[in-house]
Amino acid sequence: MTEASVHRTDVLVIGWGLAGLVAAAEAVAAGKRVTIIDQEPRTNVGGQAWWSFGGLFFVDSPEQRRMGIRDSIELARQDWFGTAGFDRAEDAWPRRWAEAYLEFAAGEKRSWLRERGVGFFPVVGWAERGGYTAGGPGNSVPRFHITWGTGPGLVAPFQAALEDAERAGTLTVLPRHRVTSLTLRNGAVTGAAGDVLAPSSAARGVATSRDVVGTFEIEAGATVVASGGIGGNHDLVRQWWPERLGAAPADMVAGVPAYVDGSMLEVTETAGANLINRDRMWHYVEGIQNWDPIWPLHGIRILPGPSSIWLDATGARLPVPLFPGFDTLGTLAHLRATGHDHSWFVLSQRIVEKEFTLSGSEQNPDLTGKDVRLLLRSRLGKGAAGPVQAFLDHGADFVIRDDLDSLIEGMRALPGGEALDADRVR
Repeated sequence: MTEASVHRTDVLVIGWGLAGLVAAAEAVAAGKRVTIIDQEPRTNVGGQAWWSFGGLFFVDSPEQRRMGIRDSIELARQDWFGTAGFDRAEDAWPRRWAEAYLEFAAGEKRSWLRERGVGFFPVVGWAERGGYTAGGPGNSVPRFHITWGTGPGLVAPFQAALEDAERAGTLTVLPRHRVTSLTLRNGAVTGAAGDVLAPSSAARGVATSRDVVGTFEIEAGATVVASGGIGGNHDLVRQWWPERLGAAPADMVAGVPAYVDGSMLEVTETAGANLINRDRMWHYVEGIQNWDPIWPLHGIRILPGPSSIWLDATGARLPVPLFPGFDTLGTLAHLRATGHDHSWFVLSQRIVEKEFTLSGSEQNPDLTGKDVRLLLRSRLGKGAAGPVQAFLDHGADFVIRDDLDSLIEGMRALPGGEALDADRVR
């Protein structure tokens, strides 16, 4: 093992996902010397944002107005606070953050991104519709704006800023640096220390080794932790799973790579940070196994339209307003109460072709590649879009039959399918 390397910087940013990239770019623009580190190889710059659909929350945008959608910051605040349900003493900071973000989303956010070269698809989606009273959870109007280029298109300008600053000598990038502790002096964080991991040439998203080849220390005037969540660490998800949702599922898929492990949360808490709201998780119930996985337990989320019939594992239809795309957490709570780890969408080929979309940059090559011809062909042409058809052909969670009896038989043949009551379905 080599001798510990020591670095000094004005600003240390831990994590090079979108939040870390933006923080680093803003610090460089303010004239600071910046060091940005991550436990993964450089192929993973952009983190989970790179894999995302590139959805952005805007309020009263030109895209909304062009579609005749009437929105306002007052309506957005009502929706946000109704969804958040701020009711704890520790919600003071989240409430202030929400207010600031709403002002940002209704103000300079769109122009700020446009100045950096980010474009937007002209159609606004309606995610999390809610379907309750005005004070209940959900978006009263469509606000889901898709980045032209999806996740990679959103990451690109900030990655370019990182590379420009690196060439200019104002920013240092240290891949394969895993933080194990934040250093303290007189109660203040003064940097970080940790392990240097073995170099890796693994492709983006592929799990990498944790073999240690050295150690490091970084002294910093300011330290920003932008390390992401816990979605790739199912043990931690189960540990923090809230009792109000019943038992955590025995079987889960992961919408994020294995490096989204939550390791920095413990490190930060050990240094004195106050972690709050660990039980307020967000998990999608429309996950399916990726037939062509990149990371362990790789799952893809279906973005369904409202026309699918949604049944629980026993064949009972979900109650109003738990329609596809309406209330993620309400649906999660309802399905956990059934005691089963899966549910069913029942739909026709026509609905698949018209309404089905898969979340993620790699599942939308037309939008990700900014390919207008492919976009028109895949979205308006005959048949399902290519990635959707691939799941129909190869996906372990799909059953395709020509009549209802055969469909029920196929559903019951899948793992856990014996819970399905054929008479309920009929």
